Amino acid sequence: MSLQDGWEANAEAWIRWARTPGHDSYDQFHARRFLDLLPPPGRLTLDIGAGEGRLGRDLLARGHRVVAVDSSPTLTRACAAHPVSIPVILADAAAVPLRRGCADLVVAFMSLQDVDDLDRALAEAARLLGPDGRLCLAIVHPLNSAGKFEPGGGRETPFVVRGSYLETFRYADVVERDGLAMTFHSAHRPLEAYGRGLEAAGLVIEAIREVTVDDPADRWSRIPYFLHLRARRE
Repeated sequence: MSLQDGWEANAEAWIRWARTPGHDSYDQFHARRFLDLLPPPGRLTLDIGAGEGRLGRDLLARGHRVVAVDSSPTLTRACAAHPVSIPVILADAAAVPLRRGCADLVVAFMSLQDVDDLDRALAEAARLLGPDGRLCLAIVHPLNSAGKFEPGGGRETPFVVRGSYLETFRYADVVERDGLAMTFHSAHRPLEAYGRGLEAAGLVIEAIREVTVDDPADRWSRIPYFLHLRARRE
């Protein structure tokens, strides 16, 4: 099963998860930090891997002209049907049916670890950007996806990388909370894979942020949860 098929199979569960307050990491970890990384609104902002549209709605509220793109039929319908509706295109991140250079900002929020072809998706993002356009992305931090904490709940619990960090591999995280369950289908790729993909696409990294919890007593304050990155088209 492709990553794309895995997300369509879990699309209804994701809609419930994302739209239930307190269940996803968006408000807790991402929203303020990621939005602060973005350039001001311009001609067009493309939201690649938009899901049910939560980031796109926040972008609209900040003055962006947004078009959402997702490969899941279920998620694109949910995005379009929301009371705050966003124009949405059903398409793979590696083949978006829009003209070259149409956007000055492409966001790929927590979606690139879920695409089947990272290099083509990054090349497509670069194709869609006009001169001096920006790509802003958020992913599961590769250190996070490469390992896990040993059993035990203390702050000093060892975090262990099993196997090779440098390999690419598929994984599925099954999470259940307060009666809701969600399976996240993703691929671990080392940081170099993202760097090489950006390089090949002609995108230059401007900013990197490693995102984790604010509580110094939490063991996750030692290990980054997520990675935020802004790159510029040469």
